[in-house]
Amino acid sequence: MNEPLAPPRPPVPLARWALIALAVGGLAGAFAYVAGYLDPQRLTPKRLVDQLQTNGGLHPGYRRNHAKGVCVIGRFDSNGAAAPYSRAALFAAGASTPLVGRFALPGGNPYAPDGGVPIRSLALRLTQADGQQWRTGMNNMPVFPVATPQAFFEQLRATAPDPATGKPDPAKQKAFFEAHPETSAFRAWIKDQKPSASYATDSYYGLNAFYFVGADGARHAVRWRVEADNGAAAAPLGAQDVNTLAAELEHRLAQGPLRWRLWATLAAAGDPVDDATKVWPAQRPQIDAGTLILERAQDQDSGECRDINYDPMVLPDGIVASADPLLPARSAAYAESYRRRTAEEAHAGGRPPQEAAR
Repeated sequence: MNEPLAPPRPPVPLARWALIALAVGGLAGAFAYVAGYLDPQRLTPKRLVDQLQTNGGLHPGYRRNHAKGVCVIGRFDSNGAAAPYSRAALFAAGASTPLVGRFALPGGNPYAPDGGVPIRSLALRLTQADGQQWRTGMNNMPVFPVATPQAFFEQLRATAPDPATGKPDPAKQKAFFEAHPETSAFRAWIKDQKPSASYATDSYYGLNAFYFVGADGARHAVRWRVEADNGAAAAPLGAQDVNTLAAELEHRLAQGPLRWRLWATLAAAGDPVDDATKVWPAQRPQIDAGTLILERAQDQDSGECRDINYDPMVLPDGIVASADPLLPARSAAYAESYRRRTAEEAHAGGRPPQEAAR
């Protein structure tokens, strides 16, 4: 095992909302307009990743968001129910598709306490027999706080820690939320949410809309989620519990594989497909597409997820992105984060124990 670039240090004392601001990038990581390079006044991947780095601290060789995590290995077994809607090979009846996943915590601090915030993420890379891949990043929250890359950037700035106190300015946070009423659904969810003590008992939501494309070329707007089927949830963590989640996950996997059901929700005419702050009505049709099975965990410093960029725009034939502006922005910012950490590894002359840029 390689040594880290620097010895562990205590987690940065950020207030709850500061970490939550980073966490919501667990799905998004970072946002920027892809064409922003041509206009210095527009948001670019560099500017936004810079802000993530300011908020979370610089930890060379680590992701700028979701720096603390654990790799998982498994497969997706399709039952064929999604095949009429998507021609992706992984949805064919009886298909078993290998995957490399990653559970993670929000923020750029790889030494953060597990109980600091209640948001957890699950990223997946499924590789079909023909080599095509489906990469997706999900969070355990059912709704995203903001709808645009610019709003996410403003949220990061509003929740940045004051150098003098190490905590965000409450007045700036209050002003941001008052100026962004679209955050109300997320704030209602986070208000009473407690940090779970297990990755295995959470369900995870894709949040952004995509299109399934059938063999006949028909397009179906969908959002997906995975629902846990791994027993009762453990008691909530305390704020300073440090390394509980990875150890608890490994303990569960030692008893046998863990399972989640993959569900796809079909949109109706008029449902928003470009706004992740809006939840679709509960009565929309649901497709039970199959079972996600995780069989073993790996350390984050040497596991197979280490060098994966979980770019949500990497899609197999049969799935295409919607017009949600967060999607191409995520892709661009993930690439910027990946570039930074690989450059840091090269400069160090080796590979510190860290995670691949998200």
